[in-house]
Amino acid sequence: MRLAAISVDLDEIHNYFQIHGLAPPDGPAARLVYDVAIDRLRAMAADARLPLTLFAIGRDLARAEAASALRGAHDQGHEIANHSLDHRYDLVRLDPAAMRDQIGLGADAIERATGARPVGFRAPGYTISDEVFRALAELDVAYDSSVFPCPPYYAAKAAALGAITVRGRTSRSILDTPRVLGAPTRPYRVGSPYWRRGRGVLELPVQVTRWLRLPFIGTMLTLAGPKRARTLAQMCVGEPFVNLELHGIDVLDESDGLEALRPFQPDVRVPRDRKLAALHAAYGVLRDAGYTFVTLREAAAAFA
Repeated sequence: MRLAAISVDLDEIHNYFQIHGLAPPDGPAARLVYDVAIDRLRAMAADARLPLTLFAIGRDLARAEAASALRGAHDQGHEIANHSLDHRYDLVRLDPAAMRDQIGLGADAIERATGARPVGFRAPGYTISDEVFRALAELDVAYDSSVFPCPPYYAAKAAALGAITVRGRTSRSILDTPRVLGAPTRPYRVGSPYWRRGRGVLELPVQVTRWLRLPFIGTMLTLAGPKRARTLAQMCVGEPFVNLELHGIDVLDESDGLEALRPFQPDVRVPRDRKLAALHAAYGVLRDAGYTFVTLREAAAAFA
């Protein structure tokens, strides 16, 4: 059976300002992911009969409205997974105790909000390390979905971080080791180092295409538009598992209050309806190719 999963990182808007070295926003624009995007994601999923896996950041759930929105998604049947406590882009640079706190306390916050403890984890910025995997194992995390072995994405991120520095700003984001580019592209148990197979935590890598290892993620699809999104999806057909990763911002645009990000993020300039059409085109190709959509928890059980 061919399986596919759609996961969504619920990075709130201030995280994008951190990437670009900008002062965080105030007012409603700072809360768009939980106040607007989650409802759109739930509507999209209900319309297409898709289960979602939502990766939540623990500290965002201190706000009652955010916790309520996440609980609503959980009650609708979507999986809630752990995206750490504070979304520290430098998670891999913390000491082991601080790493465990970022993972464990993030899970605690999600459990308080939803009544269920998350079993999956995704590192901020896809940046992972052997030390983080050791912490995941110690905390009995069932699966991780952070490894992104995508050369074009890696090169684009390196160029963007360099440009931010040249302009005199400091990004909170960091660059992973280039050795991640040699990691398996299909589900595997991590070894040491984590980009090799072993007997450790089950890894569900973020999707790349079968040829050229192009990124098959929400940002790429929404910028590509429906026609090219179909092509990218077709380039993934044949994989035993397709792990499409989105962000909450993928269903928002500048008209929602993101005008300040327009000069820095091309994807917010794309109208929301065109973004949703591109996403629909991508998962439509997978469904027509015989893929069954599952949560990442279900995918992990199938590949364990």
